[in-house]
Amino acid sequence: MSDAPGAPASAMGSGRELANPPSDGISNLRFSNHSDHLLVSSWDKTVRLYDAEANVLKGEFAHPGPVLDCCFHDDSSGFSAGADHTVRRLAFTSSKEDVLGRHDAPVRCVEYSYAAGQVITGSWDKTIKCWDPRGVSGPERTLVGTYAQPERVYSMSLVGNRLVVATAGRHVSIYDLRNMSQPEQKRESSLKYQTRCVRCFPNGTGYALSSVEGRVSMEFFDLSESAQSKKYAFKCHRKSESGRDTVYPVNAIAFHPIYGTFATGGHDGFVNVWDGTNKKRLYQYSKYASSIASLSFSKDGHLLAVASSYGYEEGEKPHEPDAIFIRGVNEVEVKPKPKALAAPQ
Repeated sequence: MSDAPGAPASAMGSGRELANPPSDGISNLRFSNHSDHLLVSSWDKTVRLYDAEANVLKGEFAHPGPVLDCCFHDDSSGFSAGADHTVRRLAFTSSKEDVLGRHDAPVRCVEYSYAAGQVITGSWDKTIKCWDPRGVSGPERTLVGTYAQPERVYSMSLVGNRLVVATAGRHVSIYDLRNMSQPEQKRESSLKYQTRCVRCFPNGTGYALSSVEGRVSMEFFDLSESAQSKKYAFKCHRKSESGRDTVYPVNAIAFHPIYGTFATGGHDGFVNVWDGTNKKRLYQYSKYASSIASLSFSKDGHLLAVASSYGYEEGEKPHEPDAIFIRGVNEVEVKPKPKALAAPQ
């Protein structure tokens, strides 16, 4: 599977641009599991809550430092991961926030597990921590456990009771949230270069992992020979000119909640949609003005949020303003094609 010609390109433009976007690099965006609310974290030290369908900014929290990640708790509250080493609990309806806990270095990732009722955070201090958000504010009362990692945490993803943690050094640890004493599995990324993003398959059978060198690998939890024989990696977000390949980091992966197909976003400004089962690219959207920093499908898959935001992959240079686009998703863009109708390889 690769960026093969023949996968159609969208003629619909970038989508509808959200008003009041962050003023500095967008670190993450996520749709709610309950509505079209969108949570956005940014290097401009804010977490914003939008009604994406109505294009309305519903609330905003300012933090002491850059915000590196965010996730929902319910439809109007969530959690943030800060470069100031804090994990914060945010209630937009009451405009109240408090510090849930702290790490010893910037907090890169935050996830809320509905299965465990816990907040899980990953930090550059080489630990993941689990927190009980029902506790009274303060680390002594909310911290459930601290778990050492082989390196700095770069990306995390949850599905059911499974947690996948990707760190520097190409390490991948797979945990069962019901028993965090040791990882279920310890792996090394099958990609040769630094991990950029990990996202679990919606059906719970595995995960997709992307790297800085324009590749994505599809991995499976089941260690049986038959299951492991299904894993593969493919090239994407590359450009070939005059016989020379330019390779771009794959910054973002988002799975469609209904069809299990997935979108990837790269430093090249493109968003591609893939059918991982049939190893086909289904769609490529029109090029965005800047690097794709994050992607998220809405709960029913009818919207795709795209963060077009320069990630300083090439250092300090003039770049387009940060923007968030909301695309209406057509079935033809994300629904797998029957094998008999798929284009020949």
